[in-house]
Amino acid sequence: MENQKPTIKMESRPHMLGVLAGLALAAGLVFASLVVARTWQRVSESQVISVTGSARRLVKSDLIVWSGNFSAEAKTLLAAQQSLKADLAKVEAFLAAQAVTNYQVGPIGIQELRQRANEDGHRLVGYTLNQQVTVTSSEVERIAALDQQTSKLVEQGVQFTTSAPRYIYTKAGEAKIEMLAEATKDAWARADQIAAQGARKVKELRAARMGVFQITPLYTTSGHSNWEGENDMSSLEKSIMAVVHATFSMN
Repeated sequence: MENQKPTIKMESRPHMLGVLAGLALAAGLVFASLVVARTWQRVSESQVISVTGSARRLVKSDLIVWSGNFSAEAKTLLAAQQSLKADLAKVEAFLAAQAVTNYQVGPIGIQELRQRANEDGHRLVGYTLNQQVTVTSSEVERIAALDQQTSKLVEQGVQFTTSAPRYIYTKAGEAKIEMLAEATKDAWARADQIAAQGARKVKELRAARMGVFQITPLYTTSGHSNWEGENDMSSLEKSIMAVVHATFSMN
């Protein structure tokens, strides 16, 4: 009889991978436990703890700055001025019809229109004059709705265009003081929670430094903070955030 060779049973590859993955996971958990334990040990040995606190508030703009531009063009400066004056009268009548009285009319801008005459130069063919009207009001939503009505001016032959309104929250200064206090309280609560894990307790505030204070659109998708600060004027509804970096002593 021929000698029979012994058979060696090989573990399947998927089984081996599962074993290796399990070992890696176990090692990771052990390492994470050691890191956490070391963190709490440092807390229990330290005399101070530094944390970051924050406060957030949702607000609505209480002031709007709305502006529109209109222009007139003519072959002579006098004719352009007369045309612009007539357009201004139409713009003021439009604002009056919308019960808007607190507006300002800016200075007249003048642009010469020139056409190439020959290789040596250009000749003057006319003038374009433009002017801006600006409305500043606490009736934010009503003034913002003016954009939907300006087509009436265009129908009257006025070359009228509007700029994006600026939405302002005028109480940001007051909110800043209040929110820094709230952020400091938040920092205290966070410090106390961390200290408790090391069988310690926060004693007193040693130092505090103001971090970012910014106003951003309510539904912004930036996903990060601008540490130089930001003061949004593009949106009606806003989010204010204040951050404080604080250091506390511990018992």
